[in-house]
Amino acid sequence: MKFIASLIGAAALATLSLSVHAQAAKPDLKKGAELFGQVCVACHAADGNSTVAANPKLAQQHPEYLVKQLQEFKSGKRANAVMAGFAAAMSEADMRNVSYWLASQPAKTGFSRDKDLVTLGERIYRGGIADRKVAACAGCHAPNGVGIPAQYPRLAGQHADYTSTQMKAFRAGERKNSTQMAQISAYMTDKEIAAVADYIAGLR
Repeated sequence: MKFIASLIGAAALATLSLSVHAQAAKPDLKKGAELFGQVCVACHAADGNSTVAANPKLAQQHPEYLVKQLQEFKSGKRANAVMAGFAAAMSEADMRNVSYWLASQPAKTGFSRDKDLVTLGERIYRGGIADRKVAACAGCHAPNGVGIPAQYPRLAGQHADYTSTQMKAFRAGERKNSTQMAQISAYMTDKEIAAVADYIAGLR
C-alpha cells in the first residue's frame, strides 16, 4: 500500500509540476502587443498586416512558426541584418508573447495582379510540376493557404513581392532555414515563382 501511495503521490507531483510549467510558459498577449508596438510596428503595421510589399504580413500566422523564425534570426541560421538586430534583444518569452499576439490578429485579404500569371500559379500551387518533381504547395500549405499549425506557415494573402523574394533566396542558397523550400525552389524558374507568389497573394 505504501508503494502504491508513493506512486500516486509522485504522479500528483508530476501533474502539478506540468501544470505550473504550462502556466509559466503561457504567453502574455498584453506584453506581446506592447513590445510589437515599440519595435515591430514600423515595418509590419499596427495589426501585423504590413502595407509594404517587401515586408511580410504576420497577422494570424502560426505562433510556433514565428517563434522559430525569431530564434533563427537570433542564432544567424536565417540571415537578415535588420531582424537579427531586433531578435538579438528578445528573450524566449518576448518571442512567444509577440508571436502569440500576432496569431490573435485577423489577417487582411490580399489580391492577385496578373490574370494570366495567376492561372499558371494556381496550377503549380495545386498540382506541382511533375516533370521536375516539384511538389504541390497545397500539400503543405493547404489548398486555401492556411498552412498546418506548428509545421507549415500560413501563406494566404501574403505580399507577392515578399513571397517571390523568399523563394528566390531559398533557390540561391541565401536563405538556409528550410531544406524543403530550398529543394522545391531550386527547380523553379523566375516566371513560375512569380506566378505562384501572385496566386498566393489572392488566396483567402
